[in-house]
Amino acid sequence: MSENAVTGWDVLDTAHRALRSAARGIASDDRDRPTPCAQWTVTQVLQHAAGDQLAWAAAITGGPGPTEDPFTPSGQLAGTPLAVVDQALSTAAGAWATVSEDAGDLPSPLPQGPLPASLAAAACAVDAAIHAWDIAVATGQPSPLSPALAKPLHAAATQIVEPLRGFAYASPLDPQPGDDDIAALLRYLGRQPDRIGRQPASAGGHDFEEGFGGRRG
Repeated sequence: MSENAVTGWDVLDTAHRALRSAARGIASDDRDRPTPCAQWTVTQVLQHAAGDQLAWAAAITGGPGPTEDPFTPSGQLAGTPLAVVDQALSTAAGAWATVSEDAGDLPSPLPQGPLPASLAAAACAVDAAIHAWDIAVATGQPSPLSPALAKPLHAAATQIVEPLRGFAYASPLDPQPGDDDIAALLRYLGRQPDRIGRQPASAGGHDFEEGFGGRRG
């Protein structure tokens, strides 16, 4: 089953599980709720996150990418939230499973172009995990982030996010005394760590080694 599809990269598999879990927790009346992504609803963040995973798969395999621009999500789903995300994650997992740890530089959909394989996997994981958090926060679910996941994601984010500010990520927020690894990651990606709980609807645990975590098997 696609639910069990794995990439072979620990940090990415954990991020994929987080996104799948967040999608599973979206209720029918959650879809139009606002999110930490300015002007985007839960549905639009889900579409964006799924589209980004398909874009990574296309960069790796040369196959087709998302049918909709991830940066102009329509807010209309062709299936259930879980079905949309599951299809994207299964496609991405199949692509990443072909990438070995010693693959060298890997094509990416980012403006930076090719990236070392381990950094590319972590960059893909950053996207999945942070949007899982966005959805979870907007729909009143528990945070899908753990310190063990946040630490390698933050390390990767500091290497890939700056050229993406303004269209993919907001400006960073100032670090605060007492920030843990999760808060540090969220602030770096322009999010308030203490933003929790379900917002009114509107119209519009794995450990990792130092670095990004290697490929398994």
